[in-house]
Amino acid sequence: VIKMDFQNRVGSKTGGGGVAGWSESNRDRKERLKKLAMETIDINKDPYFMKNHLGQYECKLCLTLHNTEGSYLAHTQGKKHQSNLAQRAAKEAKETQIQPALEKPRVDVKKFIKIGRPGYKVTKQREPTTGQHSLFFQVDYPEVADGVRPRHRFMSAYEQRIEAPDKQWQYLLFAAEPYETIAFKIPSREVDKSEGKFWTQWNNDTKQYFLQFHFKFDHIPSSKDLPPR
Repeated sequence: VIKMDFQNRVGSKTGGGGVAGWSESNRDRKERLKKLAMETIDINKDPYFMKNHLGQYECKLCLTLHNTEGSYLAHTQGKKHQSNLAQRAAKEAKETQIQPALEKPRVDVKKFIKIGRPGYKVTKQREPTTGQHSLFFQVDYPEVADGVRPRHRFMSAYEQRIEAPDKQWQYLLFAAEPYETIAFKIPSREVDKSEGKFWTQWNNDTKQYFLQFHFKFDHIPSSKDLPPR
């Protein structure tokens, strides 16, 4: 038989031997709940936890305020919070049954065996009248897959992972299955995309992709910058 020593219990009077009061029992219960919650709950992942601008802690589910995290955690183990959680779960389950999940469209991803790099030719050009610099690319894709049109895009030095980033350079990429993607390192100058200054063409008969673009002037050219006529 286990005997309880009520006389020497903390907070009791000598010879009192009384049973713990309601407030003390309630305080002990909250401490136990707080300790349990702190051991099992990650408060940062609680969707109903919020700290307001006054430094108080709010439960968005039960609309209650708490002065400390411990008080909030103890609240999450109480009857009110647990009851509201059960009601929310039941409501969400009912809504899920009413609204059937939409099937995601299936997209068949085509897989190709790479056959190497395409042939290419790059020509540096300069406008005879304005002195504006341009680059002309010709990329050959004789074995390009049916229905595939070559693509291109500009890439900054900070997107690539092959070389250390250098803001003075950018990259121009060409891609068409089943060939490997190729990239050209070009000056990091602004591209002139005005009419007649930027164009692409895909010749489906010869399987050649052409691209030409001009660089914008870094400054307004003077008569000294223009090439002699």
